[in-house]
Amino acid sequence: MPGTSLETIDAIELAELLQFVIDWLGSDKQLRPSFAGFVGHPAYGIDELQHDLRRFTVLLGGDDGETLFREPDDADGEDQ
Repeated sequence: MPGTSLETIDAIELAELLQFVIDWLGSDKQLRPSFAGFVGHPAYGIDELQHDLRRFTVLLGGDDGETLFREPDDADGEDQ
């Protein structure tokens, strides 16, 4: 697979956008049933999506990875 590179500022902006989406997903409890209906299977929910987005944020250098090892309800500072 060919390599891909991003300018540093683009990686920072993308990491900030991912963090914004992570926070939004954790802030609105009405999103859970909507997301479950969209996905159509209980194996992948908002908690899993937030974890994946956190992982991408780490890969972009926007996080030190600490949030990947927290309990799901502690990772975004909100109870889920």
